[in-house]
Amino acid sequence: MTNHSNHQGPDEDCYVPRYDKQLSAKDMAQAYSAFLAVQGMGCPSCAMRVHNSLLQLDGVYAVEIDLERALAHVLFNPARTPVGTLPLAVAAAGNDGRHNYSAQVLGVYEKSTE
Repeated sequence: MTNHSNHQGPDEDCYVPRYDKQLSAKDMAQAYSAFLAVQGMGCPSCAMRVHNSLLQLDGVYAVEIDLERALAHVLFNPARTPVGTLPLAVAAAGNDGRHNYSAQVLGVYEKSTE
């Protein structure tokens, strides 16, 4: 696997703790799904930076990162977090001067109410 990250190799200071938030059933029932192609993630810590940055947005309820496929799946409320904000949060995850991330929205889907 190619390392797409711009950081300079393994670093003991690279560990990133996971950020989580409480989910409400009401919010999850109304959530939309967005899929993003993410560039720049080279290791699990990079994926955690992107995860945390997305999840810290007010209207984002859950984030799953697939490091191997360079994809992010985001459950969110577009009325509280416009879809265009998601790639900005990915880019902001690399604000330490050593990491550079970017993302493109592949698709947004309204949750089915079956």
